[in-house]
Amino acid sequence: MDTYDLITRNAEEVVTEEELEALADDPEGKRAYVGYEPSGVLHLGHLLTANKLIDLQEAGFEIVVLLADVHAYLNGKGTFEEIRETAEQMREQFLAYGLDESQTEFVYGSSYQMDEEYVLDVHQIELETSLNRAQRAMAEIQSGETAKVSHVVYPLMQALDIEYLDVDLAVGGLDQRKVHMLAREELPSLDYDVRPALHTPIIADLISGEGKMSSSEGVTISMEDTAEDLEEKVNSAYCPPTRDPEPDEDGNDRENPVLELFQYHVFPRFETVVVERPDQYGGDITYEDYEDLAEDLESGELHPADAKGTLASYLDELIAPGRERLEELRS
Repeated sequence: MDTYDLITRNAEEVVTEEELEALADDPEGKRAYVGYEPSGVLHLGHLLTANKLIDLQEAGFEIVVLLADVHAYLNGKGTFEEIRETAEQMREQFLAYGLDESQTEFVYGSSYQMDEEYVLDVHQIELETSLNRAQRAMAEIQSGETAKVSHVVYPLMQALDIEYLDVDLAVGGLDQRKVHMLAREELPSLDYDVRPALHTPIIADLISGEGKMSSSEGVTISMEDTAEDLEEKVNSAYCPPTRDPEPDEDGNDRENPVLELFQYHVFPRFETVVVERPDQYGGDITYEDYEDLAEDLESGELHPADAKGTLASYLDELIAPGRERLEELRS
């Protein structure tokens, strides 16, 4: 796999391809970042972007993880003391998950977002940005239903973080797209350069196959989950044995979250995936790529129950180090 393919593997969108191709031509020493609100235990939403950070490290990038304590505070996620305690736990879990500590810089937002220069730039970008534009940027990521003034300042700070962290690439889930586009629109007004952005997909809700998997709604998978938790959650997942899942009763499109978890979490981290089955049911099957597993599931060659059991086992192997690290921190 060449460098550009590795960088863009499983990406939903790149803005722009030309800019990212230029980075791929000479990735050594380039810096990519993701910002995370320290608001709880790491879950598969965090780990999807973490998989991409691991790809970027393999490609030669240095990684900056913004532990966005100020952003979390603005989004009503607790006191600074609570948020910073969570941030330290998140740092340890990311390293346990597989980020290379020698290539990863963890930065608290509060380490620079209180500085006079940054605050004045926040005010400058406030002058340049309409209220409607800021609200659109924040709509998919704010907590709660009532918009507050802090919610429209939040995406403006995210735009400035790209400059102040001195990064070459911004990475985030597709729900961060409007923020990154805001940054591309508004940073030049402050005489700052725009940077390319890479967006990872949003995994569907585990039970329904609709919307997105969320730690605040429905069922999600986190680093706190035991092997038994994982088995129970995955066994309850929506997994139709067809290529094109039927819409729900309201006509909404569904995805197959079991296949999504194989594609975005398991295959990027394991060279082969072995489905263990009794001989009377065909015996073990070894897959070297996601497409073959998906084809077998959708053709009926692989039963959903066997796929789910295998998925739970591999997810447990991925999150076990972070789970153990969390237990150590709490003991």
